[in-house]
Amino acid sequence: MGSESLVRCKFHPLLASEAGTARPWRSGAFVGLVLLALLPCLSGQAQTPPMGDFSGYERIDRAQVLALLSAATARAPADLSSKNLSDLDLAGVDFKHANLTAAVMNGANLSGADLSGCNLTVSFAERANLQNARLRGAIMFSMQLGRANLRGADLTGARFIGDLQHADLRGAHLAKLDGAADMKNQSMGLMHAVISSAELGGADMHEADLSRADFSFSSLAAANLHGARIFGGDFSGTSLAGADLSGSDLRESKFIDTDFSGADLTNADLSGSVLRNVRGLDSAKRTGARGLP
Repeated sequence: MGSESLVRCKFHPLLASEAGTARPWRSGAFVGLVLLALLPCLSGQAQTPPMGDFSGYERIDRAQVLALLSAATARAPADLSSKNLSDLDLAGVDFKHANLTAAVMNGANLSGADLSGCNLTVSFAERANLQNARLRGAIMFSMQLGRANLRGADLTGARFIGDLQHADLRGAHLAKLDGAADMKNQSMGLMHAVISSAELGGADMHEADLSRADFSFSSLAAANLHGARIFGGDFSGTSLAGADLSGSDLRESKFIDTDFSGADLTNADLSGSVLRNVRGLDSAKRTGARGLP
């Protein structure tokens, strides 16, 4: 899904009620509700508000955020849904599994913050500083993170479908990240991870599932994708120089003007993929690789 599909939809009350239940976030019912709420956006019928126009979101300050988190318990996490936290300094804050559905955190300083297990469905964190933040197991469905700083951030085991265009993910931990399009609940896979024009040098994505993700024009130089599943991915104009792709599932992906210099493709499966004007295959490790020219 390109940026044109990830428009700023008004948060749907069905999503809020679903997010607040104990139903599994990956259930067909939940995804169905998300798609129902976002259908006008995906079809291009919704109006996109001007950049920075979040007048329908309650603005709160740092002290109010900390007060809500202080009163939270394991049974009753803080409810920060639809709150506007833009540009706040929340560095190092422990959000204690808070509900941040539809929250606006654009430009906020969240460096070193602990957002593990938080529900960030349909939230905004564009240009936010999330360097070294913890997002382990977070629910990041339809989240906007364009131009965010996620250097060294830990997204291990998180669920991500959204926009990471122009984001800085150098050295980030994305092991076992679930970023795959759910083809069982959406016929065309409209909602998928967009990580184009991003910096992922040295990122750890081993055993992540990022099927149908868009990595076009990104740098994954020296990234660890050992055992990753990126079925149907787009690596057009992408640098995979020195990347570890051993044992990865890259079937039916698009590799146009892709740089494989020094990459490890040992036992990787590229069957059915499009490889055109690729570079560096002569210097890549290809033992056991399938689907190469």
